[in-house]
Amino acid sequence: MPELPEVETIRAALAPRLEGRRLARVEILDPRLTRPYDLFEVAEELEGDRVVAVERRGKYLLLRLESGLGLLVHLRMTGGFHWRETTHERALLELDDGTRLAYRDVRRFGTWLVLEDAELEPYLAAKNGPEPLGPRFTSRWLGERLARRRAPLKAVLLDQRVVAGLGNIYADEALWRARLNPLRPASSVEPDETRRLVRAIRAALAAGIERQGSTFSDYRTPDGASGSMQDEFRVYGREGLPCPRCRTPIAKTRAGGRGTWYCPTCQPAT
Repeated sequence: MPELPEVETIRAALAPRLEGRRLARVEILDPRLTRPYDLFEVAEELEGDRVVAVERRGKYLLLRLESGLGLLVHLRMTGGFHWRETTHERALLELDDGTRLAYRDVRRFGTWLVLEDAELEPYLAAKNGPEPLGPRFTSRWLGERLARRRAPLKAVLLDQRVVAGLGNIYADEALWRARLNPLRPASSVEPDETRRLVRAIRAALAAGIERQGSTFSDYRTPDGASGSMQDEFRVYGREGLPCPRCRTPIAKTRAGGRGTWYCPTCQPAT
């Protein structure tokens, strides 16, 4: 599933070519994309409107429109936008300059939701904590959330209401950077460790954005480029390979139902 760095990379690629452009034609090809709302009604709401901003909130893309509406896109596992014709197209946007933008989704889990401007922030706030690269994401804020939970630390970090945009890959990478075991009870994390964790989350996400995300199979930028963060992973997907810091073989376990990679030496259980 695209995480914050991948979604931010897509946003940055879309913004220069979408902002200021009118949606001359909108065609939604898959009813799953907008359900329970009718795909024709959603397309009619969007068609003719002008894009004033392309934003990101957590793992959501947000197209703010001149009318005051907003198109909220969640890519889920395999969603993405492409300037070129592609396979598994679920929706098409034709801009007023003739540009064609396709929404592709192999697994068909992605969603499009149109909301009024007044509805957007309450909707997003209910599903997302503060942006981890923004000023509201502080060690005090995170520490208060961790202190309330006895679930494994990694499972709590994957809660989007705690860390917006953080997913399985970058949670593993951040915990390695912070030298914290993913299976520790979240409430056991001390204040100095929380400060270290905040810095590690920001560093892991910033590295992912710098490398345009990580590409395995489905993720591509709208221009068709691949990210390179997978070449920089310290622990994720590296079971049995030496830890870059201490050379101990990387171990794999499960936390919160997700495959989890860590260094048994650098990230001790206590």
